[in-house]
This record gives sequence, structure tokens and C-alpha cells, in this order.
Amino acid sequence: MTVRPAVPDHAVAAELVAVLVAVHDGSPCVLTRSEARQLPSGPFESGHRSLQAGLRRWVEAQTQHPLGYVEQLYTFADGDRTDASDQRMISISYLGLTQVRDARMAADVSWQDCYRYFPWEDWRDGMPAILQDAILPALQRWAGAAPDASARRRRRLRLNFTFGQEADTWHEEMVLQRYELMFEAGLVAEAHRDGRQGGGEAVLPMFVSGQEMADDHRRILATALARLRAKIRYRPVVFELMPPVFTLLQLQQAFETVAGRKLHKQNFRRFIEQQELVEETGRMSQGTAGRPAKLFQFRGDVVRERAIAGSKLPLLK
Repeated sequence: MTVRPAVPDHAVAAELVAVLVAVHDGSPCVLTRSEARQLPSGPFESGHRSLQAGLRRWVEAQTQHPLGYVEQLYTFADGDRTDASDQRMISISYLGLTQVRDARMAADVSWQDCYRYFPWEDWRDGMPAILQDAILPALQRWAGAAPDASARRRRRLRLNFTFGQEADTWHEEMVLQRYELMFEAGLVAEAHRDGRQGGGEAVLPMFVSGQEMADDHRRILATALARLRAKIRYRPVVFELMPPVFTLLQLQQAFETVAGRKLHKQNFRRFIEQQELVEETGRMSQGTAGRPAKLFQFRGDVVRERAIAGSKLPLLK
């Protein structure tokens, strides 16, 4: 897909794009293709009985990976999105949650750390140095380069709100807004493709600006990570990322991995107990270096029947 001038509305093609997320080795991972530059995708065909059925068929054919939990994410239908034949391209994206399996996958399919694409989003060890040293200074230069005082003020307000600067707070779920601001400022490689001029700033090194993706797949991935971060505050979807039995520490680490922030241990355990989402299995963990810990499982009846009551994870400030 290449961005070109808009084409007549009658020439429209639709594709399905899957963002498959799993937690593996302490990282939120996404399933990718083509040397980690594309998300699994394929054309929507009228023979599919539903969009989800079409998505499942294409993803499983391309990745040899069955889909579990799936929800529609967003439809990307900007007028300048066209494919190689100049048809207008509409991308219908889905978010799927799963677990990494040892099943054999196609040669060009791999799991990649989401923070490879958004390294500024991982705050588990505090503010990433790349934010303070490179990204924020570049965005401040961009804000100061606006053509008039009013535009400079708007840019600075947007920068402060989006990146939690000055009196504003960092909001984990604003992944897409942060990526789009960096795109607008010209800090990511995608901003300089297909004849675009960027936003005046030079592209930052990849270890700062993140791995480039084909087309607008990084924008789609940002939308998915934002949705997932927002959703874990009020729906028990993190259960889809967990094995059948787990320790409370493993559960906490899964939440932290997705949120990109550390949680207060005792407050988190109190939070889980109050929601009555898990129950003891009567078994203990084995093969760990430390003291054996109790194993828990999710209460399926509770998970099916209600959302999490309360919308505040006990994040460490």
C-alpha cells in the first residue's frame, strides 16, 4: 500500500488487519510478518460469513496461529490510502489476545516486543532516558518552530498534555496520540515516506524512534496497544494473556507489562481480592528459585458475568 492522491470512491478494496498480542518473557509481544515490518493481513472476501470469520481464516493461513479472543478495533479509511493498483484501501483492524505457543509458524512470521516499536512507552523502570534526552527536546524544538505565537502555544499545550509534561500527567492509554505527535513533528521514519515532508525535525535514530513498519501498520499497532491499556482498567481481558494457573506475582507482572508501569504490590493484591476474580487452586508453584507461591486460576463465572468494578489500577507514581 502506498499513499497517493485520493481516487474515485467506486474503486475501493477492503483488507483485514490483525493485531495479535501476547505476554512473553516479560514483554507485550505482537505477531508480525515480513521481517517484523507488517501485521498479519489479507483481503476481505464476500464469501466470508462475517468479518471475524474472514480474519480468522487469513491469520491462521498466514501464521499457522489460531485466534482466541478477538474484538474489532478500528476502520482506517482515509481518502489517501490506496493500494498498488490505485484502488482506495480500507483497513478493518482487529485486536486479538492470545498466548505464545511452540507451534510451528511460517518462515516470515515472528513475535516482536511491542516496545521495539514504541520504546518511549515502557516506564516500568521509570521515565525512559530516550524521552528526556532525545524525544522531548526534539518535540520542544518543533513546538517552538511554529509560525506564530498562537500556533506555538497550541503545540506546547498539546506536547505537555500528550507526554505528561509540566502540570500534566502521563496517561498510559495515549499511545496513539504520542505516536501521531511524533509523526507530525517528523521524528519517525514513516513521516518521511512517499513524498511526505515530515514536520521539520530529522528522524531520530531507530533505538529512539522505534522500529519502522510498512504502510500505516505502526499507527494500527499504536491504536491496539492504547485500546488494550485502557481496557485492562475496566475489563478482565488480561486473563486471555495468562496460562491456566499462575501466581499473583505473575498476574501483576502481566498487568505491568501491558500498562508499561509498575504497580504497588500490596495495593494490587487488595485490588484483585476485592474484585473476586481469582481463586486458589490448592497447589504451589514448582521449579522457582525462591519460596514456592500459591497458584491461582481465574473464576470463569465472574469473568463472563461482569466487568471490573472500579477503574483505577494501583500504579506507582
